[in-house]
Amino acid sequence: MHTSRRNFPSINTLSAFECAARHLNFTRAAEEMNLTQSAISRQIRDLELQLGVTLFERIRKRVVLTEAGARFLVDAKYLIEQTEGLVYRTMASAKADATLSVATLPTFGSHWLAPRLPQFLQNNPKLAVNLESRWSPFSLQEQFFDVAIHFGRPIWAGASCQPLCDEFMLPVAAPALMADMNVNSANDLPNVPLLHLQSRPTAWRDWFEQQHIENDEPFRGHRFDQFSMVIEACVAGLGVGLLPQYLIETQIELGRLAVVDPRALQTEDAYFLAIPDDKAEKAGVVEFTKWIRSQISQPVDETG
Repeated sequence: MHTSRRNFPSINTLSAFECAARHLNFTRAAEEMNLTQSAISRQIRDLELQLGVTLFERIRKRVVLTEAGARFLVDAKYLIEQTEGLVYRTMASAKADATLSVATLPTFGSHWLAPRLPQFLQNNPKLAVNLESRWSPFSLQEQFFDVAIHFGRPIWAGASCQPLCDEFMLPVAAPALMADMNVNSANDLPNVPLLHLQSRPTAWRDWFEQQHIENDEPFRGHRFDQFSMVIEACVAGLGVGLLPQYLIETQIELGRLAVVDPRALQTEDAYFLAIPDDKAEKAGVVEFTKWIRSQISQPVDETG
């Protein structure tokens, strides 16, 4: 038995609730949504009746969320964001013959994929691309992505995984830092600040062991949660970073970073493509897969 959709709150009602919950003030919510305070109050009251729970309480002339309201806010925000994304994606592709939605890890997307996309779009001028960053595996079907680029073990529910590239990490630093700290070879690295990525906590230790260089404190130094932060910290001269070669091609070419030692550390995991089973034959997916695999070993063309 299906519940009538007439019993579902509208997106306008959810937006009014989210706005009121964000401000914890019905008057401010009314001003933001260009409504009257009574209209906001009525929408909240109707929503509470639909849900059968109390979403707000008044305590000493203040409006606060109930526990049920706080839980509902999480899902309401998600639904609003999904609806907004759907609208904007549809508007963006209004004049395109087809669309391609790609999820990618943030630094890979900004430092490797985005600079190369112009060539792909030049070869596929009638295709509109939607590129979004994601950290962790998710439901490709529920979030309407055609392909995802991820790092780790090639396992993804409801999708086939294709290997893309291994990860080879090189020690790099700003030339000014190397000059100031007399860094001339790998043997000098135990004496300089090291920069670490939280998701690769043992990388520096593994690299030193691989090169048979003694370092009693391989875990010391600053830590960051994104490769892009480590890259910028290296450029700023905060220390030496151990970074994937394909993410620092441009910085090396521009002279902002220099390779301290050419011996790379290959990590256990690798980058891969995850393609939903029902999207494998989609024309845009097929073309993108062929293109990215052909590009993975090629440097970006800085001249465009």
